[in-house]
Amino acid sequence: MSTGEQARLEARIDLAAVRSNVRRMREVAGPAQVMAVVKADAYGHGMVPCARAAVEAGATWLGTALPEEALALRAAGLSVPILTWLHAPGDPFRELIAADVDVSISGLWALGEVVEAVRAGGRPARIQLKADTGLGRNGAQPHDWPLLVEEAVKAQKDGLVTVTGLWSHFACADEPTHPSVAAQLTAYREALEIAERAGLRPEVRHIANSPAALLLPESHYDLVRSGLATYGVSPAPEEGSAADFGLRPAMTLVGRLALVKLVESGHGVSYGHTYHTTRRTRLGLVPAGYADGIPRAASSCGPVWIDGVRHTIAGRVAMDQFVVDLGDQEAGVGDEVVLFGPGDRGEPTAQDWAEKTGTIAYEIVTRIGPRVPRVYLNASAVL
Repeated sequence: MSTGEQARLEARIDLAAVRSNVRRMREVAGPAQVMAVVKADAYGHGMVPCARAAVEAGATWLGTALPEEALALRAAGLSVPILTWLHAPGDPFRELIAADVDVSISGLWALGEVVEAVRAGGRPARIQLKADTGLGRNGAQPHDWPLLVEEAVKAQKDGLVTVTGLWSHFACADEPTHPSVAAQLTAYREALEIAERAGLRPEVRHIANSPAALLLPESHYDLVRSGLATYGVSPAPEEGSAADFGLRPAMTLVGRLALVKLVESGHGVSYGHTYHTTRRTRLGLVPAGYADGIPRAASSCGPVWIDGVRHTIAGRVAMDQFVVDLGDQEAGVGDEVVLFGPGDRGEPTAQDWAEKTGTIAYEIVTRIGPRVPRVYLNASAVL
C-alpha cells in the first residue's frame, strides 16, 4: 500500500535499505551467491516488493517456507530460482513443478509425492535434499540420509528430477563458538561426501543463514541464505548491532495520537489498573494493540518516541490500543508516535522492543499484522 494519507498505524518499508542490505550480504558472502529469504511476508515487510528489491540488488535466489509463498512470487512475475522448504502431504507439488520452483526434500514421503506429481504432469522437478546436521527440525537424519540420496539419484537417472541443491540449517550460528556449530559443519561435510560419492553434483550447496553468513565464512559454500539481515535487523545481537554489521533496518512502525487528555494523580490506566499516574499528567491514546501485532508483553515496558522524547507504554496493551503517560510534553491529537525504526533519531529499534519484551527481533517485525498497511519508500532502484 502507498497512500498520501497516514493511517492510524502504518509500517513504512524503506526498499532502499533492503537493497543496501542485500548488497552488503553479497559483499560479505562473495564469491558465494545470496538467497533473499522472503518467507512470512518477508518477515512482515511485504513479500513481493521486498523480493523485487532484493533481486534488483543482486540476490540470485529467493527462499520461502510455504509453497503458497513461492507460487505467489511466480504469479508476481519473479523469475529467479526459488526454493521452498516446508511441506506436508498433499501440498501442491504439481503446481510447484510447473512453476519451476525448487522443492526441498527431507524424507522419502516427499520424494514419493514429487515423483508422483512429475508422472502426472509430465515435467521433471527441481529438488534440493536437506540434511538434518543437528538442528533436529526438518531434514533427513544421518542414518536416513544415504537412502534418501540413493532414491534421489535413481529418480534423477530416470529423468524425473534434477537434484539442484544439498543443504542444511544451523541451530546456533548466532553463537559462533557454540560447540554445535563445528559439529554441524562436520556433519554437513559428511552428508556432502555421501551425496558426491553417489554421483550428485548440485548447482548449490548451502548451510549458512544470516548469522553464519556474517560470522562464519567457512560455512558459505556456494550460497548463503539472507533472512533477517535482508531487512536490516541484527541476527546476532550478542555479536554486533545492525550498524556493526553494515545493515540498516528497513521497517519503521508509526502510529498517531488519537486522544490526549489531562488526568489527576492516582488515575488508573487500561485493563487491570496495573499502572496509576503519579501526578497530574497528560495521557495519550495510541490506536494500536495486540491485534496489530503489538506484543501484550510490552505492557508497561514498551518504548515509543514522540517528537524527540522517549516514553514507555503505561499499563496494559489492549487489543486495539495502548496509552502513553506524556507527562508535561505538549503533544496533540494527530502527532506521530514512532514505535520502532532505524534508531537514527533516537527512536527505539525492533531490537529494543525485543529486549524489553523478552523475545527476539525476528518476532517483533514478523508479528506486525495484516491490518497494518505497508507504505513503501524508495521503490525506484538507484543502484
